[in-house]
Amino acid sequence: MTPFDARLEALLDRFAILEARLAGNPDAETFVRLSRDYAELEPLVARIRALREADRELGDIEAMLADTGTDPDMRALAEAERPELLEKVEALRQDVRLALLPRDRADDKSAILEVRAGTGGDEAALFAGDLFRMYQRYAETRGWRVEVMSVSEAELGGYKEIIASIDGAGVYARLKFESGVHRVQRVPVTESSGRIHTSAATVAVLPEAEEVDIAINESDLRVDTFRSSGAGGQHVNTTDSAIRITHIPTGIAVACQEERSQHKNRAKAMKLLRSRLYEMEREKADSARAADRRGQVGSGDRSERIRTYNFPQGRLTDHRINLTLYKLPQVMEGDLDDVVDALITDHQAKLLAEAEA
Repeated sequence: MTPFDARLEALLDRFAILEARLAGNPDAETFVRLSRDYAELEPLVARIRALREADRELGDIEAMLADTGTDPDMRALAEAERPELLEKVEALRQDVRLALLPRDRADDKSAILEVRAGTGGDEAALFAGDLFRMYQRYAETRGWRVEVMSVSEAELGGYKEIIASIDGAGVYARLKFESGVHRVQRVPVTESSGRIHTSAATVAVLPEAEEVDIAINESDLRVDTFRSSGAGGQHVNTTDSAIRITHIPTGIAVACQEERSQHKNRAKAMKLLRSRLYEMEREKADSARAADRRGQVGSGDRSERIRTYNFPQGRLTDHRINLTLYKLPQVMEGDLDDVVDALITDHQAKLLAEAEA
């Protein structure tokens, strides 16, 4: 038995033990713990059982072909079925391998999206606005809810900075590889001679942390109120409803002024603060991940140029995986699945290579 098959047997044995213990009327606390373990293991066990069944079918066909006394018609049928079964077994085996990979527990969480204008002045702010709308449209296609938490608008349009929460199942898993520097090449609206300029915006995606994920001491917070300011109209009010919260031990400061209610602004600011502290703790605790950041897809390094959007050629290039797509208009309208799927697949392939090394 190979180490891989031995591991699968051990998982099946563990699942059988869980089933037996759950059937034995455990106390309430034990029942909750066992049920959680059972629910986590059940999808993997279903994959393993499907693989075992396909392996048995393939074994039967191999035995039939090895038997010299097999009826010719049955042999012909077995030979016809064998390639399809071989493909099915390999696909199921790969599916199980992927399911066995170490899982980022933050993958199921919602996310905080931060987009900031980088080098390039007004054009960088316009591009930051385009990026935010791209993610907003992508979220709509997946049924996620987007709520702006903080925004600093630029004079000619776009954003100097915009921060939003994106709520939905598995948001972080789909967007976590977007962190980094996004570069744009196009003719700015402010350019009269038609020259192509290069500018950039930075994107950061953080898992949205719940109160149970990160403990924050009220005594470690400095809370300041100030008057909202903005482009005018409904974005400005005459009361000190805006909130700035500083986490004194780390120096991390967050602000929110989008709501007219001080209470709502504080709640949004705390959500953002929790997420930043949670990500900081995740990076600190996972030293292996931190050591490999530069070599992995989705390192999250905000100084890393990850993607170029070339508008004259309608080309998008992701530099981490050498992916080039000539469908930039569609991508900017939120058609991001081809990019996201390629990044996830590459990441999984690297994890598999590490696991099997």
